Amino acid sequence: MPTHTMRAVRLHEHGGPEVLRYDEVPIPEPGPGEVLVRVHAVGVNPPDWYLRDGMSNLPPEVRPKFSLPVIPGTDLSGVVEAVAADVDGFSVGDEVFGLLRFPGFDGSAYAEYVAAPASDLALKPAGIDHVHAAGAPMSGLTAWQFLIEVGHDHPSGFQAAQHRPVPLDANMTVLVNGAAGGVGHFALQLAKWKGARIIAVASGAHESFLRELGADEFIDYTKSRPEELVHDVDLVLDAVGGPNSKRFLRTLKRGGSQFPVFFGEFDEEETVKLGVTVTGTTVRSNGAQLAELGRLLDAGTVRVAVDSTFALADARAAHERAARGHIQGKIVLTVA
Repeated sequence: MPTHTMRAVRLHEHGGPEVLRYDEVPIPEPGPGEVLVRVHAVGVNPPDWYLRDGMSNLPPEVRPKFSLPVIPGTDLSGVVEAVAADVDGFSVGDEVFGLLRFPGFDGSAYAEYVAAPASDLALKPAGIDHVHAAGAPMSGLTAWQFLIEVGHDHPSGFQAAQHRPVPLDANMTVLVNGAAGGVGHFALQLAKWKGARIIAVASGAHESFLRELGADEFIDYTKSRPEELVHDVDLVLDAVGGPNSKRFLRTLKRGGSQFPVFFGEFDEEETVKLGVTVTGTTVRSNGAQLAELGRLLDAGTVRVAVDSTFALADARAAHERAARGHIQGKIVLTVA
């Protein structure tokens, strides 16, 4: 076994990127149903900065409970170092990737070692490296659970009804807003895999990247308003969300659907009048779905774009990069 301590990035207080500290802490022990993973790379995701700033974007009564200090991070790729006695399916030396314990905030992935629930992990696709594998879990599973199969029966915090994906095929047109980001670039590729025609909305710098990934049409939102140019689409996947999300409703045909990844503000009367559906879900850890996505990653059908990489010790710089926006794909921390 390795020495008994490791390096990890922790928050001792909430605030900007400067509160991320590079600490020495004990290596966790895997509990029942868990494996210990020697981490090679960690994906950086919006929940990491929500946790860092104290969930100021959520009303106090729905904020998840956690205590400080806390190690952020949910997405990792690495190698199994130890396996609890009750775990089948993983062995020491296996390369694995996963979204850990989400939607909670105790994934603790910004670290050299992580105790991970075996059910949250899948074997890492042999065809991609740890950096690209670490970029896939949260964003890839979000796109999968919105578009392909929910895979769980938990309602989202924003709606009582169960989210139901729309079957995608060659007769469908899908608009992806925020297409260059983590969730957006996976959603574009998964909808394309199902044969749909794709309209990608992003800033102009991302056009050639998105056309390479399969976009049939590209709209630069800094120059045009998609809601004025586009009509009769079957599905809008809005990876940006928020108060402006409802402007996309008028791009839909009657019977169409809008899936806001970060729930926006919608007026039920308006959606009824337009004859459209607005529905969403909250991504949840799912090793079996990740294994399915892994097959597409292995085949090169879906690829992970990496915006930038930073050493684990430079997590602050990674969060500063995230705050500047216009991310193309994923930001990843590398662990030696």
